[in-house]
Amino acid sequence: MVFPSTFRIFQRSISFTNPLIFRTLTTTLSLRADNNNRGETLTEGEKYLYEKLFKKFQPTKLHVQDISGGCGSMYAIEISSSQFNGLSMIKQHRMVNELLEDDIKKMHGIRLITST
Repeated sequence: MVFPSTFRIFQRSISFTNPLIFRTLTTTLSLRADNNNRGETLTEGEKYLYEKLFKKFQPTKLHVQDISGGCGSMYAIEISSSQFNGLSMIKQHRMVNELLEDDIKKMHGIRLITST
């Protein structure tokens, strides 16, 4: 049986039509619930990148998630920092890419969202 992979997010409730997406999104939401106290919910790779980004940028918002299924080959990073004020998105991404240059070489891919 094939399940449709659509879902809808409402202000305080989430409706799913695919149980696999429910599991993935539930994990994502629990990781994003608290920016500053996430140590126990992160994988080793997520912790490493989180700490490295936090030390450099002192972000107001930081989410790091292994989106490769746990093997550490692809990460989604969302970061907001005052250090990005007045910079174009390309320059913001360059700053993050320069910091993670050696780490990115070992990854399959990275999804990056930056903001001030």
